[in-house]
Amino acid sequence: MKKRHMLSAMALTLVAGSMGSTASAEPSVTDYKEATSSYEEAYINGFMNLNGGNQDQTSYDVNFSADYERVFSSPDSNTKLEFYGNSEFSRGPNAGDDDTSYYDALGSATFDRYFQPGSNGAFWYGKLDLGVRKDMENPFSQVTAGLGYGRVVNVTPMARAIRVIQELRKRGSLTGDPADEIYQSVAEIISKEDEYRSKYGSADYEQYWIEDIEKALMASGMAKGSGSLGAGAILKSYDVLVNERISTRKKGWLVRGGAGIVISDYDGDAGDPVIEVGAEYHVPFGNKTQFSEEASVGIVLDNNDDNYVFSNAMTLTYEFTDRVDWENAWLFSYNESEVSHDVTTNILSSTFRYYLTNSLDLNLTAFLRNVEDNIDNNGNDEWDSGLQLGLQYRLK
Repeated sequence: MKKRHMLSAMALTLVAGSMGSTASAEPSVTDYKEATSSYEEAYINGFMNLNGGNQDQTSYDVNFSADYERVFSSPDSNTKLEFYGNSEFSRGPNAGDDDTSYYDALGSATFDRYFQPGSNGAFWYGKLDLGVRKDMENPFSQVTAGLGYGRVVNVTPMARAIRVIQELRKRGSLTGDPADEIYQSVAEIISKEDEYRSKYGSADYEQYWIEDIEKALMASGMAKGSGSLGAGAILKSYDVLVNERISTRKKGWLVRGGAGIVISDYDGDAGDPVIEVGAEYHVPFGNKTQFSEEASVGIVLDNNDDNYVFSNAMTLTYEFTDRVDWENAWLFSYNESEVSHDVTTNILSSTFRYYLTNSLDLNLTAFLRNVEDNIDNNGNDEWDSGLQLGLQYRLK
């Protein structure tokens, strides 16, 4: 998953080090001036626990989840598509324990339109949410609309441009550090990968894409070759852009607030008005560290049965090497309802992620989890802790 944060003394040390360790004159990822671009991420995650011996029967716990995010950005609008799905299959160790299963999924589409194109100011937005959950009477659907202020910019193209130029300088294909304008030109071409794929087809677009990146680098006047960067430099550029995994980088902040209506609820209700408020903040520290904070509040007005939901996700990601990321997260949620117990959930996690390939990584996660539901002796009265080894496959 995209994107999680648990601040510690070690994390702060790494942030400080990454801010002060840039020896060359290369720009920061935050220097990127956004052009029309898009990015897409899709992951499948899985882990399994299997236990046998000294118990009545073999017990197991298998979990699969999927994450998807697609963002289209332009000076006058942003469109975001998101999806999360989770399924779990388990059986306990006692002879009477049956097989159990659970699933849920939630998707949303958000469209922001700025009143002044290219600004970081005011915008109006519309949003659609859809969800399904096992054993619920109906699917969930909700529409909202409102106003917002601010802008979040995807600066990942600049991070990828910096990596390409770092490698070409290291191998001597570039004799010096190009001007910031060259970094910007390369980043803009990198950001248009989907356009190249659409124009030339998925089988052939990479040669045209990397050829145009080469032309932009040749304009710097620092290329070692007279007519081209050379086959070795082209292959290294391909390796960085296609085979290397660079986590998504963002900068900026925004707030939004609106109102809408619940078209259908899980319990079969319909027509309840809803109010929502949200905010997010993203900042890269240097070129290796990404901090993100996203929070939202939703209130469903249902006579005397109002429902309040608050959620917060704070994440910090540090890139140790080209193949190892350290991801930390604090996830918090609070749900208050007149028809059920209030539930407060806290999850702290720290993950080391090793990229076996651009699409597959092996991850080790340590976590602390607490669910407070005001129900005694139901198995979650204390903090849970654990260590999980899992695989994540990147579809996009």
